Amino acid sequence: MTIRYPNGKKFQQNRILSVKKNVNIKDDRFSNRGMSLEEDINETNEYYRTHNLAIIHKKPTPLQIVNVNYPKRSAAVVTEAYFKKPSTTDYNGVYQGKHIDFEAKETKNKTSFPLKNFHDHQIQHMKAVIKHGGITFVLLRFSALDEVYLMKAEDLIFYYDGQEQNRKSITKKQIEACSYHIPIGFHPRIDYLKIVDKLLSTE
Repeated sequence: MTIRYPNGKKFQQNRILSVKKNVNIKDDRFSNRGMSLEEDINETNEYYRTHNLAIIHKKPTPLQIVNVNYPKRSAAVVTEAYFKKPSTTDYNGVYQGKHIDFEAKETKNKTSFPLKNFHDHQIQHMKAVIKHGGITFVLLRFSALDEVYLMKAEDLIFYYDGQEQNRKSITKKQIEACSYHIPIGFHPRIDYLKIVDKLLSTE
């Protein structure tokens, strides 16, 4: 299958993918970035759902199908598709009657978190969620240290808007000062709802 990206490049998918199956198409540009964090969050969200604590899902990457072949009447094969640019954050759902919306990012850097990991459309989406009374934040992992922090979107926005003053990153010390450290557990792996409870108690 050929997948065309917004920059015009092509990606050849050798396997034939039938839309009848639960097909998981991975974007190779990001295949080595953030997968362990994503897996941990997905496991955590599954724990929340099975224990009736919250309903939170990862949004699928938008895909625009261009060409489809029909080798059989009962099956369709996608032969060409485009990855669309996501317009919001990675995760959203409901917890205690509140809309939860967050992004998850990871870095190998030990002393700072690059702001280039975030995109303007994500920041604008977070601002809109705040305006409408939702809870929005980012989960930041320093992969080399295996440390995870929850940073409120308001603090991320403050540093992100500082890019106009040539700020390229947030130092780890700054993250530690304004964020919540989340210890890595067994099940769930990243129990971020404990921190959300603290955010709700301060409203």
